Amino acid sequence: MAYSYIKTEKEDGIARIVFNRPKHNMLSIAMMKELNGELEALNEDRELKCLVIAGEGPSWCAGVDIGDHQPELVHEMIATFNRLFELIDKLEAPTIAAVHGACLGGGMEVAIACDMIIAAKNAIFGQPEIKLAFFPPYAAIRLPKLVGQAKAMEICITGKRYSAEDACRMGFVSQVVDKDKFTEELEKLVGEIKTSSPLIIRLNKRVIKQNLDKDFAGALEGAGDLFLNTLMKTEDAQEGMRSYFEKRKPEWKNR
Repeated sequence: MAYSYIKTEKEDGIARIVFNRPKHNMLSIAMMKELNGELEALNEDRELKCLVIAGEGPSWCAGVDIGDHQPELVHEMIATFNRLFELIDKLEAPTIAAVHGACLGGGMEVAIACDMIIAAKNAIFGQPEIKLAFFPPYAAIRLPKLVGQAKAMEICITGKRYSAEDACRMGFVSQVVDKDKFTEELEKLVGEIKTSSPLIIRLNKRVIKQNLDKDFAGALEGAGDLFLNTLMKTEDAQEGMRSYFEKRKPEWKNR
């Protein structure tokens, strides 16, 4: 499908969405509708192993277009914005935000919605909405789980900006790399993922997500149940063991 504000591709089970709204990939309602349409399609793709979200130009995404905060547009903007997070959360394959440059406001919210963030050293993160008398609705929900309540308060209430190294120390960025090695390191990460079965990748993500808020005993029981009664009954789990003993590469069936 042809889009005006994003670029897409898919190869070997790896889907890519690239923000393409010069100059700083500000999220407009129209751009978010394109993202939502692509995410809806990816949610139906059982061959998907991973989604990478990247950005063209000097910034990854510098936020939501302020023009779409006008009273006559804000209801549509929030509904479209919320749908974006619903679709990312629903996606069973892992998501990687490949961030460079400015990643601010609604842009940072999209990044932290992803399962992993790999950041170039020139990446800058922040929730500056308070400076314009707003608050970041998704970040207010997500950040306390990622960095704790106190740090989430600091991020949202001060509007401070943080380096990629700061973000990594806080724990919401998984990897920081030199700008000139950014593509190389991203492809190494993607390469590690795409060697595995798409079904087993989805089960790994499921077991992590479904146990985040459970007590230890409940989480352990749930993980064991998923292992014994779902994973061990898949053809790919059996193929993984066979390939190990036969000293060959596995041939995944995705079932």
